[in-house]
Amino acid sequence: MVPPQSYTNISFFQPPAFLLIGVPGLEAAHHWISIPFSSVYTVALTGNCLIILAVRRTPTLHQPMYYFLSMLALSDVGLNLSTLPTTLSVLWFDYRFIDFNACLVQMFFLHFFSVVESSVLLAMSFDRFVAISTPLRYAAVLTNNVIIKIGMAIVARATLSLVPLPFLLKRLNYCPGKIILSHSFCFHADVMKRACADITVNILYGLYVVLSTVGLDSLLIVLSYSLILHTVMGLASPKERVRALNTCVSHILAVLVFYIPVIGVSMIHRFGGHLPHLVHALVAYVYLVVPPVLNPIIYSVKSRPIREAMLRVLKGKP
Repeated sequence: MVPPQSYTNISFFQPPAFLLIGVPGLEAAHHWISIPFSSVYTVALTGNCLIILAVRRTPTLHQPMYYFLSMLALSDVGLNLSTLPTTLSVLWFDYRFIDFNACLVQMFFLHFFSVVESSVLLAMSFDRFVAISTPLRYAAVLTNNVIIKIGMAIVARATLSLVPLPFLLKRLNYCPGKIILSHSFCFHADVMKRACADITVNILYGLYVVLSTVGLDSLLIVLSYSLILHTVMGLASPKERVRALNTCVSHILAVLVFYIPVIGVSMIHRFGGHLPHLVHALVAYVYLVVPPVLNPIIYSVKSRPIREAMLRVLKGKP
């Protein structure tokens, strides 16, 4: 290893690896903490895979709403798999190193699936708006070809938005003494703070990505529900109003489960520098783990067709 004092002669430095941490201050209990983490990952992966299989195997679920639900489940699986290897490596085996390039790859996919999930939630709000405002034209508007195009647009948007991030990080000069990250995974805002260089471009582009994806999506979802509420209030029968709004409950809960942790992570990274590292870590874990766990539970509880289809998959019935 190169002695620390020799780094002063190096004009450009990129660490061969970063050092990950698990739960700050609770390192001695990592083996015990790994049990609930492993359980949560298992529940999340099992639940979302069941939804995907249930929709695929059940012809009556081959409808726009359930196709979008499958996309949501797929993005949750991707989000889980993005962080599972490093998180469990830290907690199970205390293996804390991650190669620099591997860190950038993980960071890309972590943010990629987050943007995809936000976009899918927006598409689902559009689905609910069409279903409630023009029910007779629902099948004609959201055809299979339209859904495929929406899915391709979601993937293209996330890819084009996030491809620059790894390259913006690779151009930076890093501090030899700042290789310890704040989480058990690589997060853009965390990695860029390890640089000994001007990160203004990274900050501005990161802000642009957040505002143009998650920020814009949240505003459009609010607009969709404003239009939905306006349509529902125009219905003559109170029973019809309740029935129409009840079809949106699952989606509203999924939106809240996703966006509340996202807002929390954004606020913590920008304004929570004075808070303990434990708070940063817990908020990040909630952001990454809670939505994939709760979404299958929400939809299986609120949607009888999904619940029955998932049970048939578990029982091995066609």
